[in-house]
Amino acid sequence: MEIHLWRELLDPYALAVDELVTKFNHIIDEYRHAGEYSPIELVTGRVKTISSILEKAQKKGISLEDVEKIDDIAGIRIICQFVEDIYKVVDIIKKRSDMTVRKEKDYINNMKKSGYRSYHLIVDYAVETLKGRKQLQVEIQIRTLAMNFWATIEHSLQYKYKQNMPDNIRERLTSAAEAVLQLDREMSLVRHEIMEAQKSFTIKANMVSDILNNIQNLYKVADKQEVLRIQDEFFRIYQNGDQSELAKFSRDLDMISARYRAQSLR
Repeated sequence: MEIHLWRELLDPYALAVDELVTKFNHIIDEYRHAGEYSPIELVTGRVKTISSILEKAQKKGISLEDVEKIDDIAGIRIICQFVEDIYKVVDIIKKRSDMTVRKEKDYINNMKKSGYRSYHLIVDYAVETLKGRKQLQVEIQIRTLAMNFWATIEHSLQYKYKQNMPDNIRERLTSAAEAVLQLDREMSLVRHEIMEAQKSFTIKANMVSDILNNIQNLYKVADKQEVLRIQDEFFRIYQNGDQSELAKFSRDLDMISARYRAQSLR
């Protein structure tokens, strides 16, 4: 296949990856703007390189004319903090109207012999190109942070040794996989406390952002000395670290800002 034809083939996949990364990042933002814990921690995406596609096509016995049968040319990786979050994300994906799950494999409850754990979905996703609508297959891998660390290392070693990984390294990988499994279990035991702490942090961050926006807007319409007094009061409360006092300050500041907005409309 000529180079320009490869580019024509892969461009829609790159578009799909860009769109899906943006959409999943928006889900994170929605949770956090609402002051809620997000089951998604991080999202990345990639399009397979031509060499990787050729290698997989050869391995699977797929001709170059049929390379679009390869279901992971476009790949999205969703990283979660806890195993429980993975299944929450799977539910979110299954309920979406812009993609349809074609296949799924649960390598968490059915861990691979190597120790690999992850949840895989193959979804049908449509993109709009200059030549019209194109339906593509996209692989979505969902893992915890710990699973992803192990899988990244294992992938690098598999690439280096192909099918000839030394026994001592394979044994160490197996031992590390068991440690990752135990780590995920331990983190699940304190999941509620961690979620509450992160939720509290998100609420405070959103509150501080709203306060600073209000103060910035007041500089345009209010007496400068009054704004400086408000600003000093904010810094005092913030340094004290009392979130209930900060919440009251934020509500009072909203009322002051609303009053100035009403005056500007007269």
